[in-house]
Amino acid sequence: MALYTKNVSSYFTSSMPSASSWFELYAAFSTFMMLLRTAINDIVPLQLRNFITTKLESFFANFQSGNQVSLKIDRTWDRNSGKNRNELYHAAHEYLPSRINRTYKALKVAKLEDCKNLVHAVDGNQQVVDEFEGTNFTWMLDERTEKDSSKPKYTFILSFHEKHRDKAIQRYIPHVLRTYEAMKAEQKIVKIYSRSCDYWEQSELTHPATFDTLALDPDLKKAIIDDLDRFLRRKELYKRVGKPWKRGYLLYGPPGTGKSSLVAAIANYLKFDVYDLELNSVFSNTDLMRAIRNTSNRSIIVIEDIDCNREVQPRSATTEDPPDSECEKEGMGKGKGFTLSGLLNYMDGLWSSCGEERIIVFTTNHKERIDAALLRPGRMDMHINLSFLKGKGFRVLANNYLGVDGDHPLFQQIDQLLEKTEVTPAVVAEHLMRYEDPDLALEAIAKFLTEMDGHNQVDLQFNTTTTTISTQSSLAA
Repeated sequence: MALYTKNVSSYFTSSMPSASSWFELYAAFSTFMMLLRTAINDIVPLQLRNFITTKLESFFANFQSGNQVSLKIDRTWDRNSGKNRNELYHAAHEYLPSRINRTYKALKVAKLEDCKNLVHAVDGNQQVVDEFEGTNFTWMLDERTEKDSSKPKYTFILSFHEKHRDKAIQRYIPHVLRTYEAMKAEQKIVKIYSRSCDYWEQSELTHPATFDTLALDPDLKKAIIDDLDRFLRRKELYKRVGKPWKRGYLLYGPPGTGKSSLVAAIANYLKFDVYDLELNSVFSNTDLMRAIRNTSNRSIIVIEDIDCNREVQPRSATTEDPPDSECEKEGMGKGKGFTLSGLLNYMDGLWSSCGEERIIVFTTNHKERIDAALLRPGRMDMHINLSFLKGKGFRVLANNYLGVDGDHPLFQQIDQLLEKTEVTPAVVAEHLMRYEDPDLALEAIAKFLTEMDGHNQVDLQFNTTTTTISTQSSLAA
C-alpha cells in the first residue's frame, strides 16, 4: 500500500512521467486491486456478495429499461373469459419457491387441510432472481383485482435483458417446465381436480385405496393391472396405428361395491392426477370441450353416475320412466346443454386427440340405462363389473380391518353364506369396524349373513306363494 502511495505521489510531482513510471503505476494499481479483491472475498460472505451484486444489477437496470424484456404469464390464456389453463403459470408457481434462498425476507407459507406438507409460495411484494447458465432472470408475481370482478387475477412477470431473448424462450422456459415435471414425479403427489367457475381447483388426493386393499376378486384385480400396464407401454403402437393414446373404463355395479375406491387405486398405482367432471355442471358442448381440453396429460377423467343424465340414456327410453333415488339426488336432467353427440365427439372424434396418456372412467349403478353408442369398444374399452362381495374379497377385508392374514375357522362358513347372499363390501366393512377383536367380529359377520340369508329365504317363499296365487286366480278367471 505504501509502495502504491509513493508511486502515485511521484507521478503527480513529476512534470514529464516516463514510460517506466506509467508501468510502475499500472503494476501498483493492479497489485492494489488484487489485494482489495482478496480482502473482500475473505471478509464478506458469498451470499452477501451475491445479494449486493443482484441489487446493483437491478439498480442499474432501471436506467436501461429500454433494454429489458418482460413476459406476462397469466393463470389462463384467455384472461377475459377465464378459459384455457396455462401450464407455464402453474409450473412457475411450483418452480420458484425452490429457487428462494435465505436472503429473501417476504415469503408465503401455509399448512392446508388437504396437504401433507407445508406449502410455500412467492409473495407478490418481492422479486425472485433465478440464475440460469450465467444469466439472471427476474420473476415477479402480480396480484390485482379487476374492476368488474371481486376475484383476484394472478400473473407472473418474467424479465430479462433483450440480448437473452433467445435463451429465455428456447432454453430457460423449457428448463422451468422440465423441472416442474421432474418435481411432480419426485414428489409423487397425486392431485384431484374439481371444476368451479370454469377453473379446475386442485387438492391432494388423500384417498388411501390401493390394489392391495381393494376387496376384489384376485383374477379381476390382475386383469385390471395388466391392462393398465399394457396401456402405458404402448405409446408407439397407438401412434403407429393412428389412435389417440387413451383408454376408457366403465365401472358398473350396485352402490357400495367400490367404484370410487377403484378409481383412487388406479390413480395411486399410475400416479395420475384425477379430474372429477360432473356433467350436471356442463352447460353446452363447447363448455364440455373446454373443460376436457383444460385437463393435463397423464390424468384420469372421471364421470360418475353417468346413467343419471338423460342425454346418455338409450334413445328408446321413455321420458315417463321415473328416476331412482340416486339419480334424484344427483339432479337428473340439469345438464341439458350438452348432447350425447358432443360427448361422443370427445370420446373418439377429432377432439379425442387433444392430450395423451389419458384414462376416461365412467361409473354407473345401472349399465342398462346407458346408450349403447357410448359403450362400444374404442370409447369404453373395458367394462368392469363390481358386484357383491364373495369369499376372496372378504379375505382382503378381514386382513385390512382385523389383521387376519391366512385362514380362520369361520372363513368357510362365511364363504358359503356370501355365495347365497347379496351384500356389498361397504356393508360388510361397516360391520367389521364395530369390533376390535377378530373372533368377535367374524362371529358377528357370520350371524349377520345368516340372518340375511333367512330373510332372503322368507322373501323367496313369499314371492313364490304370491306368484302361485296370482296364477291360480288367472286360471279361474
